[in-house]
Amino acid sequence: MLSTPLQRMLFGLTDEHVILDPPSGQLLHPEALVAFQRLSRDARDAGFNPKVVSGFRSFERQRTIWNGKALGQRPVLNNDGVALQISELPPLERVLAILRWSALPGASRHHWGTDFDIIDAAAVAADYQVQLTPQEVADNGVFGPFHQWLDQRIAAEQSYGLFRPYAEDRGGVAPERWHLSYAPRALELQHLLTVERLEEQLRACELALCETVCLELEHIYTRFVWIPDHCYPATMPL
Repeated sequence: MLSTPLQRMLFGLTDEHVILDPPSGQLLHPEALVAFQRLSRDARDAGFNPKVVSGFRSFERQRTIWNGKALGQRPVLNNDGVALQISELPPLERVLAILRWSALPGASRHHWGTDFDIIDAAAVAADYQVQLTPQEVADNGVFGPFHQWLDQRIAAEQSYGLFRPYAEDRGGVAPERWHLSYAPRALELQHLLTVERLEEQLRACELALCETVCLELEHIYTRFVWIPDHCYPATMPL
């Protein structure tokens, strides 16, 4: 079974590879934190205040989210953001509906600490309840101006290795404009996350709909987990 430090890091079974971002209280991979801090300095000069609202997420946390959705204890949304009657769906349709908005435990890029969700704290009141919805990050949304600025940085390759892995709809995970990834380390880790390793981890835990997931894992991996290499920045810092 999984035992090496690298494997524990890969699946979010340890937090030894991440460090604290004091302003947000979130944990990030050290290199991702440096990249975010450099980007933040430029953003503040432009009148924004980037804040991480979700960084490292453990396997157990992701499993809790997954099981809650699979068992109908947490809402599962369709493409329009409307809650589905998840209990009425066949097992495979239930799995695919969950995967549209939530990563499979063991396959979340948040496990690595390289990936995090951000907002512009300068755009909202301190007590604003962040939802991380497409409406918030649309050009006319509350965080739209910040993401338009970030679009320009990414296009000009001035994002310090950060990119959006879910920038477009490829038929798997719904677009997440708020999700940034530190490409150099994320690319390395993605190539270590094989279907075989993932299935071994899933079968070793109590995962709702596990048999359905494992029977379809090759398809799930291709559609919802793998980010094509060409989606990563052409040039990345070491």
